[in-house]
Amino acid sequence: MDLDELTKMYDFEGRTVVVTGGTGVLGREIVRALTGCGASVGVLARNREKADAVLSEIKGPGRALVFAGDATKRDDLERAAREVVAEFGRVDALVNGAGGNHPQATTRPDLSFFDIPEEALRFVFDLNLLGTIFPSQVFGRLMAEQGEGVILNVSSMSAFRPLTRVLTYSAAKAGVNSFTQWLAVHLATEYSPRIRVNAIAPGFFLTEQNRFLLTDKETGQLTARGQSIIAHTPMGRFGEPKDLLGTILWLLSPASGFVTGIVVPVDGGFSAFGGV
Repeated sequence: MDLDELTKMYDFEGRTVVVTGGTGVLGREIVRALTGCGASVGVLARNREKADAVLSEIKGPGRALVFAGDATKRDDLERAAREVVAEFGRVDALVNGAGGNHPQATTRPDLSFFDIPEEALRFVFDLNLLGTIFPSQVFGRLMAEQGEGVILNVSSMSAFRPLTRVLTYSAAKAGVNSFTQWLAVHLATEYSPRIRVNAIAPGFFLTEQNRFLLTDKETGQLTARGQSIIAHTPMGRFGEPKDLLGTILWLLSPASGFVTGIVVPVDGGFSAFGGV
């Protein structure tokens, strides 16, 4: 393989990628990277204002369009799928980036495990697990019909070793890992070996949801939890959104054409550290 062939693997011109959760800190970086590599990107979003802010950052050569929808609602997804196909012609890849936690699903001194409300538990499971399964059903069907495609899920380090306090999020992301492996086998054996399913497992990245859990709102200094995380991360820092891009582009590209059913940690060594 020469350099031109290798470079072409990361040229996404003519390919359509649907991204859920594309308005978040990590998701918007994914959208920018894909359009920068020439892809047509369908951003599935509930919040139009946030989505428009993402579009304003797009510099091409690809393009991005917003499609209204909630990743946890099948009707929204079915409608969005029809609109994406009408606009772009087909769907080559899906990035299941929608996810997150809920304050009432996190234990703390004033909220014990025994008192976590049902609605908070259901919110986190629905968003992370069903919000991965439902889009995979809707857009995965298109891939099954065309005989090829790529699905990339977003898991978490907490799926491997449940983190204290975030029990629901950890359990939901563990489900994402299991689903990733199951779906990879199912689609490859029942429909086409050219349909691949993988996941990334980010370590600790500062997002809108966890920023003030890991850093002090007034001083910007690390909280005790933030200090503990850095102490257990050999690279000694939080991840930045751009740190995910190499792995994401590899898993979406033909360069990983013989890779399916894996969950790749992008964690600065957190998963490798034994604590001593």
